[in-house]
Amino acid sequence: MYDFDFFVIGGGSGGVRAARKAAQYGARVGLAESHRVGGTCVIRGCVPKKLFVYAAHYAEDFEGARGYGWTIPEAPQFDWPTLIANKDREIDRLNGLYIKTLNTHNVEIFESHARLKDAHTVILEDREVTAEHILIATGGWPSLPDIPGIGHAITSNEAFYLKEFPKRIAIVGGGYIAVEFAGIFHNLGAEVVQIYRGGQILRGFDDDVRQALATEMRRKGINLMCNMNVESIERDEDCIRLLLTDGSEMEVDQVMFATGRHPRTQGLGLEQAGVELTDKGAVKVDEYNRTSISNIYAVGDVTDRMALTPVAIREGAAVAENLYNGGDMTLSYDNIATAVFSQPSLGTVGLTEAQAREKYKKVDIYKSTFRPMKHTLAGNEERSLMKLVVDGETDRVLGAHMMGPEAGEIIQGIAIAITCGATKKQFDATVAIHPTAAEEFVTMAVKQPDPETEPCD
Repeated sequence: MYDFDFFVIGGGSGGVRAARKAAQYGARVGLAESHRVGGTCVIRGCVPKKLFVYAAHYAEDFEGARGYGWTIPEAPQFDWPTLIANKDREIDRLNGLYIKTLNTHNVEIFESHARLKDAHTVILEDREVTAEHILIATGGWPSLPDIPGIGHAITSNEAFYLKEFPKRIAIVGGGYIAVEFAGIFHNLGAEVVQIYRGGQILRGFDDDVRQALATEMRRKGINLMCNMNVESIERDEDCIRLLLTDGSEMEVDQVMFATGRHPRTQGLGLEQAGVELTDKGAVKVDEYNRTSISNIYAVGDVTDRMALTPVAIREGAAVAENLYNGGDMTLSYDNIATAVFSQPSLGTVGLTEAQAREKYKKVDIYKSTFRPMKHTLAGNEERSLMKLVVDGETDRVLGAHMMGPEAGEIIQGIAIAITCGATKKQFDATVAIHPTAAEEFVTMAVKQPDPETEPCD
C-alpha cells in the first residue's frame, strides 16, 4: 500500500538512529534531509563546539606548562582559519560516516525539504512518497529577538563559519551556548562581554554552580553583565554599536545572540495533516512519542522536552523498537546527566538544591571547593566546586553537581550511581582514587549548615 514502512523527516541524531534501527528490524525506510545528514549536533552544534573548546584550552595549557619546567620560547600564535578548515574537514568526515551507515542499512536518503500532504503522504522537492508511519525529527533553530538592527547579529550557527576572528565580541544570553562561546572566544584571544537580562547565568542549574562559574568567568577576564540587555544594534564601517537598556553604548566587532532555540515545525505541513502543536510551536507527543495522529511520531528538539542529543537518540531508538520489534519502550527523563563545556566546565545530574528542598522534607548538602592539583605548579587560581544533594531521611543521593576540569567525564560515572539509587553511605564506602579531583565525591563528610538554622552574622 505504501512506498515505505517508515519515513523520517530530519537527518539529525534522533532521526538517523530511528531510521537505522527500523531498517535493522526489516522495515523499508526513507529519510529526507534538506541540509546535511548529522543534524545540529554534528554539523553546527555539539561536535564543532567541543572542537572549539579543545582549541581554546590550549591558551591556559601553554601558560601553565612553564610551571612544569617547559620553556615556551615565543608567545603561541593562534590561527583562526586553520581551526575552521580542520573543523570543516572533521565535520565532512562525520557527515560521510552518517551517510555510509544509512546506506549500509538500505535507508533511502532524499536530499530534499519535506512536508506532509496528509497523514501518510510526504511531499519532496521532486516527488511525493507515501509511508505507513512517519517520524518528525527536524530539531530546533536559534531564536532572535525582534529589535532594531538584529540583522547585524549572528547566532551559534554562523559562529562556526566566521571568516575573520573578532577582536571584540558581545555574546547575548545566559544559557549554556552563551557561556560556552564566551569561554571559547575569550581564550582564543578576543575581548569578550557577555550580556544577560537575568540576575545570574545558567537559569535552572544549581545556584552554587551558577555563582561559582560566574566568579571564575569574571576572574578570567570576561566582562559578564547581568540584569542587562540589548535594545538596538547599528553597524558602520568600523564596528557594530550596541545600545544597552541602561542607556550606555558599546562598540564591538561582532555580536552573537544565544537567547534560546525554537522547534523547527514551520513549513512541514503539520497542521494540514492534523498534528497538534503546543503554544510554543512544538509537536505534542505522548510517552511513546506519538503525536495526535496515531501513525505520526516526533522525537528530539522538535518536541521541546529535553534538548539533548543522547535523549533524541534514545527517543528515536524507542520509536523503532516499538514499531518494528514488538517493544514497549519509554524514556525516563529523571536523572539525565548533562555537561556545560564552559571554562571551567560543569557537570550535573539529578536535583538541584532548590528543587530538592521543594520536594523533600529534609535535605542534606555536602560541598567542597578547592584548587585542582594540576593548577598548583601552573600558577592558575581557578577553583573547582563539587556538591552532593542528599535526602536527609533516606540518605539517597538526589543530585551531584561539579565545576572543574573534566566535569562531564566525572559526572557521567556519578550518574550511574544516582540512577541506581545510591546512598551517601555507599558513596562514603567507596574507596577513593588518589590523587584525583573525582575522589572528592566519595570523601565529603561534613554537612553544610541548614539554611534555616545557620546563625546570622
